[in-house]
Amino acid sequence: MKVAFIGVGTMGKPMAANIVKGGHEVFVFDSNPAVASRVAGEIGATVLGQMADIAVAEIIVTMLPDGNVVRDVALGDKGIASAAKPGTILVDMSSSQPMITRTTGAALALKGIVLIDAPVSGGMQRAATGKLTIMIGSNDAAAVVRAKPVLECMGDTFFDVGKLGAGHAAKALNNVVAAGNYAVLAEALIAGERYGIDRGTIVDIVNVSTGQSFCSTVVMKQFVIPETFNTGFASGLLAKDARIAADLAEELGCDDPFIQLSAKRWALARDTLGGTEDMSKAIIAWQGLKKIPAA
Repeated sequence: MKVAFIGVGTMGKPMAANIVKGGHEVFVFDSNPAVASRVAGEIGATVLGQMADIAVAEIIVTMLPDGNVVRDVALGDKGIASAAKPGTILVDMSSSQPMITRTTGAALALKGIVLIDAPVSGGMQRAATGKLTIMIGSNDAAAVVRAKPVLECMGDTFFDVGKLGAGHAAKALNNVVAAGNYAVLAEALIAGERYGIDRGTIVDIVNVSTGQSFCSTVVMKQFVIPETFNTGFASGLLAKDARIAADLAEELGCDDPFIQLSAKRWALARDTLGGTEDMSKAIIAWQGLKKIPAA
């Protein structure tokens, strides 16, 4: 199958490489032409010189910063909609806003292009091994069947979540749970340390007790306690996902104080550390804070 991959950065590169390994003919495009050329040479793909060349693809995969960028790439001047052939499937694997995904999909449908949202979970390590978890939203079951051989090159766990946008909603909701888990555990470590309890001891207790989670067993144990801070997932990305979940919950009229607070805490971590810093460093942003006494 001929597959165009748009956005070959930290996650996009290994994902595109696995599609090549799966026997598909891959064409890569990036906002930075030098990156596209380098990645194409490293993984055995072909560079798309301009968006107009996207017509060669049967399936287009996007791995971009957010839904606004995906919409611009899809519907903007000389974008995908102006070049792709009717019947083309666009698979957005970015962390995008569900409501934007819906409107982008509706506009693409007028051009005969089917949009599937298929965001991923698993980070760089599982992207490299092709073992990502993929959450799929779509209004066209037949298109999902057509795209599945490509998706199976990148992931090994699939959830068909519902209609278009549901995959992006599920991804954001999963990540805001992780964001909340980390924030609460970080606060517990800070409080424990101020009392005189070693951080590592608290994490060990949590990991054999009722507070155990992925954040305690992996993020805290492997990256925070040894202070390696190299999960490979940026604080800005987690802050973005938490914000997407918070905005979605608000749009749906939910009573969601914990989700809203998680989004605010991670925005603070991002703004304090810088969005490119590893998310595991967020505890550094929070540990110097003290509650302001009431007036």
